[in-house]
Amino acid sequence: MPPFEVPVVDISPYLRDSGPADRAAVADRIDIACREVGFVQITGHGVPDATAGGLADAMDAFFGLPIEEKRRWIRPAHENRGYTPPRSESLALSAGVVSETRMKDFFEAFNVGSSTTDHPGVALPEDHHAANTWPEVAGFRAAVDAWRAEAGRVARTMVRVFEDALDLPSGTLADLARHPIEVLRMNNYALPEGVVVELDEDLVGMGEHTDYGIVTILWADRVKGLQVLHDGVWHDVSPADGALLVNLGDLTTRLTNERWLSTLHRVRPPVVDGTIRRRRSAAFFFDADADAVVGPLAPFVDADHPPLYAPVTVDAHIRAKLAGSRAGVLNTDAAREAERLRIAG
Repeated sequence: MPPFEVPVVDISPYLRDSGPADRAAVADRIDIACREVGFVQITGHGVPDATAGGLADAMDAFFGLPIEEKRRWIRPAHENRGYTPPRSESLALSAGVVSETRMKDFFEAFNVGSSTTDHPGVALPEDHHAANTWPEVAGFRAAVDAWRAEAGRVARTMVRVFEDALDLPSGTLADLARHPIEVLRMNNYALPEGVVVELDEDLVGMGEHTDYGIVTILWADRVKGLQVLHDGVWHDVSPADGALLVNLGDLTTRLTNERWLSTLHRVRPPVVDGTIRRRRSAAFFFDADADAVVGPLAPFVDADHPPLYAPVTVDAHIRAKLAGSRAGVLNTDAAREAERLRIAG
């Protein structure tokens, strides 16, 4: 069996004035990657190195603050904004799984996202578009907003690619995301200096889960830890130099009636000489409009492929997912994701 690899696809034909044949070749490669793996590395995305470097520096500056200072920026769980301290979430619950490691994910995070002020004149639910909190760190907001703008552009490009890859009419997916729920989650995987750990199954950086929306754009450093479930085996994934990782979310799985599956993934911390080596990532979640109703699209339903999901509003879907990860409430609507995890053991 060949070694597991996350496919690398150059999406630059979608950013420059390329002909339809070049774009079709990209779309075909994305379709194969999404059907076979669900994770893709993209190059040719057009994000300047300086913007990625600015994001990394901003994350380092914030996460380097004392824990007491960072805790000032904790927000209510349902808002999905602000600071998340270590060991206060369990991502596995969002996928409908209760495990012995419940509430022991040791990552810390800081979230910002689209707010009602980004869409003047449009009535949007406050919980999904809550105002952002910005820590008192010099240059943090400017660097994070610069990255957020680039990640949003890449996400919208990927929606166009997805429409072509799935042979859908232009706008089929984009029309679901006119005022989408968007969240940038910056993650830091580390424990306080001097904490000695042993590498065992109870040590979880981020529990097994699927992402919730249409597509996730992930920047990550090249420290090992991210793992993807493929063919019943967990595989290590590190991005190629300059590449961004793209993975599918549950909404895309529902829309395609599981032609494309949201990829189960987790983070297992690299332990060196009894201490955890620090790892950073930043995930831009591009979901859909809160009031959009999502179910299997007609091209993916026939006599041999009956609908696997009932239609659901994006609002209800995201709330159930967040209640699992952030509030400790088991997501009973994630039966199919939970079954995939149980089969994999």
